[in-house]
Amino acid sequence: MKVFKISQAELDNMVALWSQSRKVYRPAVGRQQQAQPDYGPGWRKAEGASPLTVPIGPAAGSVKTFLFPQPETMMTYSLKTGDPDRGLMKEPAKLTESQVVVGLRPCDARSVLLNNLPFREDPFYQANLERTVFVGFTCDESLSTCFCEQMGGSPLDSDGLDIAFSRAENGYLAEILTPKGEELMAGLNLAPAANSDITALADRRKERPGKDTAILNTMQGKDLNKLYEAPLWQPLGDSCINCGACTFICPTCYCFDIQDEVVKGSGRRIRYWDSCMFPLYSLHTTGHNPRGRKLQRTRNRFMHKLKYFPERFGPFSCVGCGRCVQDCPVNIDIREVMADLLTVE
Repeated sequence: MKVFKISQAELDNMVALWSQSRKVYRPAVGRQQQAQPDYGPGWRKAEGASPLTVPIGPAAGSVKTFLFPQPETMMTYSLKTGDPDRGLMKEPAKLTESQVVVGLRPCDARSVLLNNLPFREDPFYQANLERTVFVGFTCDESLSTCFCEQMGGSPLDSDGLDIAFSRAENGYLAEILTPKGEELMAGLNLAPAANSDITALADRRKERPGKDTAILNTMQGKDLNKLYEAPLWQPLGDSCINCGACTFICPTCYCFDIQDEVVKGSGRRIRYWDSCMFPLYSLHTTGHNPRGRKLQRTRNRFMHKLKYFPERFGPFSCVGCGRCVQDCPVNIDIREVMADLLTVE
């Protein structure tokens, strides 16, 4: 692994250089956070050599928008009279243009690894993953809503990143972690980091507890039926308004629906984000709905993240980014839900 010492000016120049040949995105702040047609809210395109400022905590929008876009065209077809290909479904060419996401925090980078578990055989997700380079920044400070360490992560983690920047005296240490990271940094005249800087970063990581699996192990040992019947679900269901905000801003929520759109004889089959918090999501064509009540939908969301996903794949389906805690209009806090579940006997 190569490690370089980089100043703020060098970092800004690098981002400007990358944007000349690739699509480069950086966290948006203030009015810049409005939704964009091809990559959603919380991010903006990096253009020019304006100073790169990464806000404390994760960006307003999660990284999943670059890998699991909203919407995503899966097939195209024509219904025009006389068209020899009328009714023939065609898979569109997958995007191959390189894109660089700069300014991820460790929680978002870890979400990429988690989403890759259910999407490991999904050709659309894998194609987007292959063409994306993740340039992240470890955290010196955290928001009051951050809780990555409880979910098995760490503010100084680099898992899922191609390049990891960490604060150092008079600049940053840039750790080149993957071949994609090496390719992105190729040809740049950068100074190798001093051994003292590398040792200091390693010592900082040792000082952070991080990657705590005690809560995960305790939750996995809980009886599923007892958790399912826990009394906390009723008041939570009564409070929740099923707006779905938590699922859309969550980096590890991946529910989707598939629909066809036809405009003037040209059709496309699209995949777009959906939410298990919406009553129509689980509605059967027979009219039966196994999660027709708010209590059932609220319970399903938390049980999926804290019980079902871990039993299927291993880790929690939550990275502790705290976005849902920040944006829930009725102040439902997953940390409190988890604490209550841990007390269920």
